[in-house]
Amino acid sequence: MAVEINSKIVSYSVKKAVEAPPLPDENPLTVRIPSRPEGTLEAVSEKISYVGAEGRKKVYLLVSFMPVEGVLNGKRVVIERPVEFFFPSGQLSSEHQWITATMRSLSLAARGGYVTQAVADLRKVAWDKGLVRCGMNRWGKPMFHDSEVAAIAWSIQQILYRRGFLDIDGNQVPVEELVTRYAKRQASGHLWVPPTDEEIAQAEQRAERSAHAKGEGPAVVGTCPECNGELIMMDGCPTCYSGCGWSKCG
Repeated sequence: MAVEINSKIVSYSVKKAVEAPPLPDENPLTVRIPSRPEGTLEAVSEKISYVGAEGRKKVYLLVSFMPVEGVLNGKRVVIERPVEFFFPSGQLSSEHQWITATMRSLSLAARGGYVTQAVADLRKVAWDKGLVRCGMNRWGKPMFHDSEVAAIAWSIQQILYRRGFLDIDGNQVPVEELVTRYAKRQASGHLWVPPTDEEIAQAEQRAERSAHAKGEGPAVVGTCPECNGELIMMDGCPTCYSGCGWSKCG
């Protein structure tokens, strides 16, 4: 609409656009997903093999993933999260109702944003039938677990590690790194690939050399479960520095 000016213009100012307030942060790791969405989800199906008191067993596990939006530092971001765990019936001698209940609880934990803690807790489950051997650690040594449940929980952690959601020790990958990995996947069309054992060993050796160069001594990587002394990386394996002789690699 045209406006007629009947008086002399003595000054003017430019009206600035009102900036929208920044979006409140919403961690995509903890955003609650009310229920499994309809339609198709990407999933990983894996065969798990382990040896226990009843001999060797092979079971199958299915983990579904989906992209989840959030807000980080005022910007909308997307990460990938596990949302569903499925364990087909009839695979174990244990009562199927308890297996189903556990998988449902894990699925609820995944949609609630605390699946990392839930799986870590399952690794602490023990039974009275002896140790269960399942999988190999990063140094090529057999892994032993306190129960079948703990062995399956470790296998779940490895699935989530290979998908880029957890690190190799079962700890949560920071949300910033998850955002970066998902963005690279969208750009390249390829999933994040875990580093090889050789790459991990080289990184550990570089860390050791860096610590020695700075005069800091060996890099401490944990606490000895036997004497509570310091663990250092020795030949690619956490070893007690206090002299009790404990080594994670046996």
